[in-house]
Amino acid sequence: MSRLTRWLAPNTVARAHCDLPCGIYDPEQARIEAESCYKIIEKMGANQDTAFRTRAIHIKEERADLVKHHLDVLWHDYFKPEHLEKVPNLHELFWNANKQVSKVKASTELTDAQQLLSMIDEIDAAWKATGGEEKTRVNGRPG
Repeated sequence: MSRLTRWLAPNTVARAHCDLPCGIYDPEQARIEAESCYKIIEKMGANQDTAFRTRAIHIKEERADLVKHHLDVLWHDYFKPEHLEKVPNLHELFWNANKQVSKVKASTELTDAQQLLSMIDEIDAAWKATGGEEKTRVNGRPG
């Protein structure tokens, strides 16, 4: 190893179970995007203009990708192995919700979007059961 390599090598190792210390993760981010998907599908049903519907589908697919992103970050960065004691079905819950996001992305059915919102409510309950609300939300917002 050269002197330069030794000089540039870190001398402190930092470890964390997530990108940042807890207190920034919230299922509300996924819910906002899922509500957008729901509203887009609703508006598409009331509009037969091809250009509008094409644009709406594109935006809905973008919002669905964001739902999946927010769920994945919450699942992988907030939840820890000890949370499985309080929420034993945690992995199945996220697995199914992410599968439902894919269904919403490919669908124009309001029932698919509503089912996703219900799944996000279950994830929110799991997050609250593990102390997420106290760690993240300022003055109980949103609530």
